[in-house]
Amino acid sequence: MRSFVKSLAVFAVAGLSAVAGNSVAKADGLQLDSANSKIEFVGTKPGGSHDGGFKDFTASATIDPANPLSGTLSIEIDSTSLWSDHPKLTNHLKNPDFFDVRKFPKISFKSTEMMPGESAGAGMVKGEMTMLGKTNEVEFPVTCAVDGTTCTLTGEFKIDRTKWGMNYGQGKVDNDVSIKATLAFKM
Repeated sequence: MRSFVKSLAVFAVAGLSAVAGNSVAKADGLQLDSANSKIEFVGTKPGGSHDGGFKDFTASATIDPANPLSGTLSIEIDSTSLWSDHPKLTNHLKNPDFFDVRKFPKISFKSTEMMPGESAGAGMVKGEMTMLGKTNEVEFPVTCAVDGTTCTLTGEFKIDRTKWGMNYGQGKVDNDVSIKATLAFKM
């Protein structure tokens, strides 16, 4: 059993014990610790970058201790909660040039597959991300750390914003956007 599977199994067993005892076969809807979770991004352009993220989102995870790789991860982001390091930029990012938050107030991700990685607590998550009314498959590395009664999943990856029709500023704004998500779940 690879180390990511072991981390997920520890996550599942600890979560099951904390939530309902050893007789439960599956842990559903583990509670997101919003205070210790965040979704951030970095957009770049020639000669600079801007930090941003989303203040409001929900996430749920399920795991089956008998088959940890059959677990699921779902995230729903309130796109109207978008923030950036500059107020004028925040307003521009919310308009139809970028996130068009009035027309598309939600961004979602739903996992379709979890795969073990090569190092301790590492793995890959594959799933479907829906933004601006378009759904595309994304795959990204995650780490899983269990500390007491909290399991923290951390993922860092890039997406090409144009795959979702976010084409504003071609040549002035880079297409690739770095994403970092830290999701802490109470067990």
